[in-house]
Amino acid sequence: MRRRGWRLPLFAALAVPAALAAAAAPAAVVATPLRPVAAVVDDYVRLGLAGNLQLRNSQLEVDGAMAELDAVRARYLPELGLDSRFSRNTGGRAIDIPALGLDFQFLRPQEQQTELTLQQPLYAPAIPAAVRAQRATLDARQYAHRALQQRLRRDITTGYLRWLQAMRTIDIVQSTQALLAENLRVNQALFANGKITQDQVLRARAEQLAVDQQLRQARNGASQAQSYLNFLLDRPLEEPLEQAEAEGELRRAHADLALLKQAAFAARAELGASGNSVRAAEAQAAAARAARLPTLALAANGGSQGEHFEFGQGRNFSSINLLLSWNLFDGGRRRSEATAATLAARRLRNQDEELRRQIELEVRQSLDDVLATEDWLATSAARLDAASAGFRIAERKRDEGAISQAEFLDARNTLTSAQLNLNLTRFELLARQAELDYATAAGAAPLD
Repeated sequence: MRRRGWRLPLFAALAVPAALAAAAAPAAVVATPLRPVAAVVDDYVRLGLAGNLQLRNSQLEVDGAMAELDAVRARYLPELGLDSRFSRNTGGRAIDIPALGLDFQFLRPQEQQTELTLQQPLYAPAIPAAVRAQRATLDARQYAHRALQQRLRRDITTGYLRWLQAMRTIDIVQSTQALLAENLRVNQALFANGKITQDQVLRARAEQLAVDQQLRQARNGASQAQSYLNFLLDRPLEEPLEQAEAEGELRRAHADLALLKQAAFAARAELGASGNSVRAAEAQAAAARAARLPTLALAANGGSQGEHFEFGQGRNFSSINLLLSWNLFDGGRRRSEATAATLAARRLRNQDEELRRQIELEVRQSLDDVLATEDWLATSAARLDAASAGFRIAERKRDEGAISQAEFLDARNTLTSAQLNLNLTRFELLARQAELDYATAAGAAPLD
């Protein structure tokens, strides 16, 4: 695909609404310089990454998977246990040998046994398979956490842009209110001098009321966008947001689809999570198969026995044992578990391939949206130039009483529509650039 450029100078196209707003502002007011959108968004993204509740829960899942990995690894280490038993007995069998004057009691009146048991696995093939499975699960959780961070960055960016677009819409509508107030004043003066009829005054007042309603709708949209962004940031929904300068933020889209897809495949965290989920399932299948093999362990026991808790000769005992364990028949349970794990791995591999195709589609659609909006931005700027020139002519004719109210209001509606359309297109392009950045994982570290 070829690289596409602007049809009109970008800054000139974007500066028209700002120029109109500056002309309407009082000369004595010195506006505080606004920071660029990128700088403001970066601050909000950092705030969101630190405070978003969903992201916190995701980090807890990562921490839990790490603890589970430590627990599985601990099965390599020896186990040391302490067991102690104290018994009081009555009755039971006895052997009496009168000739020798002997009387043997099989049960002592009281008895204790205290021992330490040390057991070390020597051969347990299920342990390393379980460790590989849990390590892959941990990696999958970490990539899923990174993927959530990428989605949160996109949502915060687009949410802020929607709010900023709504605030610019409010500025445009308020500017239109000022124009209609002036139009009503001029028409009242013309009517008072007998140059126009009263219906034109009533039409001017009706248009002013319609714009008042439009302003209420714009403020509602800004309030909803503000609440949504503060929700993502885990702040009170009414928390004020910082304004930003958006005119210099647009850039050309890189139109090489093959390179964009390659970048997405290299850095999208969802693919890392999916690939490690496949490896975890394969390792779990290996662990299920390994459970059918024998295990060998070394065990050492030592302690004391007797009627009292005493240590020394005649009371201490010790033993060393090799323990072989092999479940020869379990009704096919372990075979079924291994089959189920293998099928789960196949299903996850299919999902991984589907995810790759979905990401490829996202990249293609995001690029098409950006390129189409780039073209529409130039058209919107040209429409605003034409509407501005037409409205200036209509204003001069109105002041001279040489234009009907319908023609003047039509020129005003055309100007407002062009201003709103350029504002919408400008922020739509910024939002679609953010979507393309998300689809290609722009700025993200490559997958390990």
